Amino acid sequence: VEAVTLFEVVSMGKRAMQSVVDDWVEAYKQDRNVALLDLINFFIQCSGCQGMVTAEMFQSSHKKDVMRKMTETFDEDNEDYPLIRTGPYWKKFKANFCEFIAVLVQQCQCSILYDNYLMDTVISLLTGLADSMVRAFRHTSTLAAMKLLTAVVSVHLNLDVNKHNAQRLYEVEKKRISGKRTNYRLDQLERKRKEYEQKLLEIQNMMNAIFKGTFLNRYRDVIPEIRATCIEEIGSWIKTYPDAFLNDSYLKYIGWMLYDKQAEVRLKCLLGLQGIYSRKELVSRMDLFTSRFKDRIVSMPLDKDHEVAVQAMKLLMLMSQNCEDVLSAEECETLYQFVYTTHRPLAVAAGEFLYKSLLSHEGDEEVQPKGGGKFGASTDQLKRLIRFFLESELHKHVAYLIDSLWDWAGKFLKDWECMTALLLKNAEEDGEALSDAHESALIEIILATVREAAEGHPPVGRGAAKKILSVKEKKIQLEDCTKITEHFIMVLPQLLAKYSTDAQKVANLLQIPQYYDLGVYSTGHLEKHLDALLREVKDIVAKHSDMSVLEASSRTYYILCREEIAIYNQVDRARTQLIDELMGQLNQLLGGFWQKEEGFCMDAGEISRMHSALRRIAAFHNAHDLTKWNLYDKTLKLLVFEMEHGSLPVLMILPALQCTYFSLLWQLAAVSENSPKETLFALRRELRRFSQICMCFLHHKGKDVREKAFMILCDWLLILSHQDSNNNEEAVGLLDYLPNTSLQEKLLLFIQEHVFIEEEEESKDLTEEEERKEESCKLDDLHKKRSLLAAYCKLIVYNVVEMTAAAEIYKYYVKTYNDFGDIIKETLSRTRHNNKIQSAKTLILCLQQLFQTHAESQDSSNGVDFSSASFTNMKELARRFSLTFGWDQVKSRESVAMIHKEGIEFAFQGATGVDGKCLPPNLSFLLIISEFSNKLLKPDKRLVYAYLQRYIAEPLPCKGEEWQPLIWYRNSLLS
Repeated sequence: VEAVTLFEVVSMGKRAMQSVVDDWVEAYKQDRNVALLDLINFFIQCSGCQGMVTAEMFQSSHKKDVMRKMTETFDEDNEDYPLIRTGPYWKKFKANFCEFIAVLVQQCQCSILYDNYLMDTVISLLTGLADSMVRAFRHTSTLAAMKLLTAVVSVHLNLDVNKHNAQRLYEVEKKRISGKRTNYRLDQLERKRKEYEQKLLEIQNMMNAIFKGTFLNRYRDVIPEIRATCIEEIGSWIKTYPDAFLNDSYLKYIGWMLYDKQAEVRLKCLLGLQGIYSRKELVSRMDLFTSRFKDRIVSMPLDKDHEVAVQAMKLLMLMSQNCEDVLSAEECETLYQFVYTTHRPLAVAAGEFLYKSLLSHEGDEEVQPKGGGKFGASTDQLKRLIRFFLESELHKHVAYLIDSLWDWAGKFLKDWECMTALLLKNAEEDGEALSDAHESALIEIILATVREAAEGHPPVGRGAAKKILSVKEKKIQLEDCTKITEHFIMVLPQLLAKYSTDAQKVANLLQIPQYYDLGVYSTGHLEKHLDALLREVKDIVAKHSDMSVLEASSRTYYILCREEIAIYNQVDRARTQLIDELMGQLNQLLGGFWQKEEGFCMDAGEISRMHSALRRIAAFHNAHDLTKWNLYDKTLKLLVFEMEHGSLPVLMILPALQCTYFSLLWQLAAVSENSPKETLFALRRELRRFSQICMCFLHHKGKDVREKAFMILCDWLLILSHQDSNNNEEAVGLLDYLPNTSLQEKLLLFIQEHVFIEEEEESKDLTEEEERKEESCKLDDLHKKRSLLAAYCKLIVYNVVEMTAAAEIYKYYVKTYNDFGDIIKETLSRTRHNNKIQSAKTLILCLQQLFQTHAESQDSSNGVDFSSASFTNMKELARRFSLTFGWDQVKSRESVAMIHKEGIEFAFQGATGVDGKCLPPNLSFLLIISEFSNKLLKPDKRLVYAYLQRYIAEPLPCKGEEWQPLIWYRNSLLS
């Protein structure tokens, strides 16, 4: 298609912009009115207006009539116009539009820019359009005017330079010919200087006209895009020509717009200020602005818009670097804490701020601390990092801290040689040895850095799904893994030996082998270091009964004991030897226990030893199959003894229960296609037996035992009802186990008694320390309750127990929203996804049960009290249920219709008389289901109304207050 108008040429963008402008300038020189008319129509068409300015309209003295006619031809119902259209074509159009204006001014600056006609007409047109009521005219003309002013500012800057050069030449020439009366060269320079001054005056007038005519009116426009354009360009003027614009008269507009409601505008303010504060020569002129708006900028990393928060943090970093003492120590401390935020870009920006302000000091490489040796600079940085981590008491998430610093401090964070040297250093060698707290923090930092390097993605809770690594990132990751392996293979046994008695440190150190490249042991002939590691782990298992240490030890053996790697036999021998020793200890203790008379009495030492032995076995049985040691019979005997006598300590029952559970899981996992029927029947018998034991322990006197039995029972039922037994259909049929009605009732009763019953708080006068402990206990208790509820809700979601059981849980949705609302809401969502109709029936069942309870508690002679607390709570619960259906009425159509159908039937249940003239006892239930009326589609409202009509006679038999629920419900359907 051949482009005809200027708008078509620019929008198609097929020609170089300079060529387009040159053609227009030539046309202007031949006939300025025709060319100018084309330019005017260009701006009109760029606004999306279909109207054309004719030569008669252009020559008319009444310019307002032109604007009025253009507004009339604009289709105001169509809010679409080029600047807001999406897609690559229109994005390019906007770039071409801005480029055209810049090139136009650039090409005209030596000729027609100063003819007192072109710019006057264009500025007058754009100012008029910018005052239009039509958004498209305002937006387009404001962008054009701002870009025009930007281009004019560049011309002003060039003229200013030329004028100063001419002035210098004039002064030099004047000195050279002093004494002579006239000189042609001097006159020429004088004329040149005056010409520049005249042009500068004209340019200044143009700048003032655009600034006052457009910017001052539009920087507060109701359209955020227009405000953002104004702020973006004023930032550009200040950076381009600070001598003219870097003063408080212009800066104040950026400061004011930092408070704008739209994130887009606030973002442009921050980006503009970054350009200014990044230049040290400009910062000295920002004192008044900084003092006036610093508090606002300091608060902006908390902005609800993530990008604004990130850019605010970057601006504050520039301010901190280039303005002396602009941020107080307290403000810096507050900003440093953003390294712990979940939004990664903000955390990384805060990490850069922390690194450059606190960790990275210039001269670190050259000036090394005393006794630092070759690790001087890294040691100093590490100590500063440790101090910062320990001082930020609100946060204990070291993985988040390391992730925030990773992009900036990767070099010293990967200096594991320095970190381990610092840990292994003796106090004699260096008087400034690390304290216990510093050592613990450094070990946590080592673990976090190893994890970040080996996994190559942020920690859980920060960022989206795992990113796909590029080839370069993958190469770095592999190199880091090799570096980690080669270093820690030799150093880790030494660290474990040094801290073998410290549970927390050992638990963290034992997590490092999971990131090893295990092939290095055999390829590097480092088996002796593997023996050293296995010796230390065995020693640690013997010393500790702390579960975190035992599980870490068990996991270490699991990682090292893979059949496909060369070191398998070596590790398997060590593991077998360790289990033999542990089982030997347990058998000895059990032998002594069973030899005693039935009325035995164990002392505290014996209980502790038995507890430790069982815990060690349980930790290893979790990750390793110990079936060949015949552990199941030993622990089952203890549980049966407890069922019969009830005299075992809780410390023995809990690990014994866990061991028995793990034993059965390993047996279940071992079922294969070739398993004989006798084995399957024996296993089935043991499964039923264990389930009976767990059911019995639901009523145990020990709270911990009850909760552990419930958790195991829930997991157990879930596994048994969803196992595939390696495609052995016969095994699935024999081992499948769904809970009967009695067991389902027991599980639900347990939840009601242990989760939803509120414990009465006694008012006590406690010290601050005691209050802290009590608060900590409450949090632990809440965590346990949430785990119990989640375990039970999983049974509902996976159809292990009847979905109707959820009705009892839903009753507590509003009442316990702060503690359990998220779990109940997720259960509701998952059950609805499984079966919409059944889920809707469960909701209505919940409301019906609550209504019946409420009705039974009321005086039947007075009817239902609508203002009572229980009725109000029911309505609120129904409203919350209604909100869970979301905005998509089509998606929830069947469910909501079912709620209304069931609700109407329940409301008229027990009504006497066929014609419906007697008051139904449950009529006020219609008020409850009216909360769901707004979720019905209009056609469905008519259907539900027709269904309601079956139950009522027309006209209504009685218009008393007792019939009001029916009237209100009917109105909700007719609205």
